[in-house]
Amino acid sequence: MKIYCISDNIDTKVGMRLGGIEGEIIHDKDLFEQRMEILIKQQDIAIILVTEKIVQNSLKFINNLRLSIKKPLILEIPDRHGTYSITNSISEYIHQAVGIKI
Repeated sequence: MKIYCISDNIDTKVGMRLGGIEGEIIHDKDLFEQRMEILIKQQDIAIILVTEKIVQNSLKFINNLRLSIKKPLILEIPDRHGTYSITNSISEYIHQAVGIKI
């Protein structure tokens, strides 16, 4: 199972790539939604990380996805421009989302 990251900035994408997480940079709301429709159908992707700014721009779409699919898990992550605490690790976000520690 893989983790995939969709970011609105190069810094987050590069950081994730250094950690072994593939991803891409998307700025357009429509392109993001089209790409998500493709990604959620891929059986090998377990978690999709999406930066805060993208989530804010497509909140209704993401909430609808979260309610209608079982997999993959869609997690909002902070980036350097976000308002969330950068000190939280991805495992803490997963714990908050699904209630298990990894």
